[in-house]
Amino acid sequence: MSEVPQGGRGPRPAGEATGGELESVTCHEDLVRLLAEQFARADVSLRELQSRADRAGGARLPRTTCADMLAGRRFPKKAVMVAFLRGCRVPDHRLPAWERAWERVRVNRMPAGSGGDRGAGSSHGTPSAAGVRSDPGDTGTARAAGRRWRRAALLAAVALPVAAVTLGVVVALRATPRHGAPEGVPGHVVGPAHIVSDDGRAFPRGGSSRFTVTVDPANTGVRLTRRLDVGVGLQRATITVNGTPAAEWRPLLEDGVYKWRNQIVAIPPGLTAGRRSLAVVNTCVSPSGFNEFYYTVEHRVGGVWSIADRVDIGRGHTTSEAAHDYRVVGEDWAGPQTFSYPPRKEDWDVR
Repeated sequence: MSEVPQGGRGPRPAGEATGGELESVTCHEDLVRLLAEQFARADVSLRELQSRADRAGGARLPRTTCADMLAGRRFPKKAVMVAFLRGCRVPDHRLPAWERAWERVRVNRMPAGSGGDRGAGSSHGTPSAAGVRSDPGDTGTARAAGRRWRRAALLAAVALPVAAVTLGVVVALRATPRHGAPEGVPGHVVGPAHIVSDDGRAFPRGGSSRFTVTVDPANTGVRLTRRLDVGVGLQRATITVNGTPAAEWRPLLEDGVYKWRNQIVAIPPGLTAGRRSLAVVNTCVSPSGFNEFYYTVEHRVGGVWSIADRVDIGRGHTTSEAAHDYRVVGEDWAGPQTFSYPPRKEDWDVR
């Protein structure tokens, strides 16, 4: 794999959220969106962010904490967010705007206070709130209580719609893929940056991988879908099925920001019809190498496409590898990556 997966390349300047964007942040969803975009632009792994935070001292930045923050599963402490931004090479003069955005979201996430109660009873017979005296001589206490009550009412009016939005975000974020889950090509990933964690393997030109999958013998077509990291561009490999040349993984242009893609290749029906088992071999023929993280195998039976098998690649998925007799020759990298799919879902799949 020509790219150093764990941040071995020198840091490249990270893009910055504009002051206007940060000043408009009022809810958790907005903050997560900008943090995710900052991470995508920084082009750095979670492992490298953790290392940078450790070297800098101060707040620690465990990879799990960072992944939960970027997926919206956890609202971060301010110090953790600042450590993350510094790890993404955000200049110090921009940090106060991020801190103000965090403070607004934190206030809006707080439940409406119940310490302030309405003041003295009205002349129309409205009962006095508990704990507030209605003695006409105690006007200072009554005025202060009235101000507290109005402040609490205003907070409630603001907090309720924000809480509704936040609840919707939390419910949606439960669909976000988590590291190590055998999910295949995702049907739904929440958030503009579409962050997914997965582990995989890579090998150079001349190296290869092989695995065996099961399909319905009545199939009239088979498709392979491979999740890959296009941060390494122009990967190309030949494909054989049961020893016969079948297709090719064509080279894709490099994308250094949104690195995940699902590449789809059709296998000629003559090589799959009547067969229950397919032995697939990928042989790299490109100088840039070849990486693989997940394969989804679809077959067409009775004119309908459906998933026939899945192969999860990586050291964290050795059970799946063993079940599919996965082997790799010339491996030069293996490990986890956390990247983003493109903002538009129609750009996830390429052929």
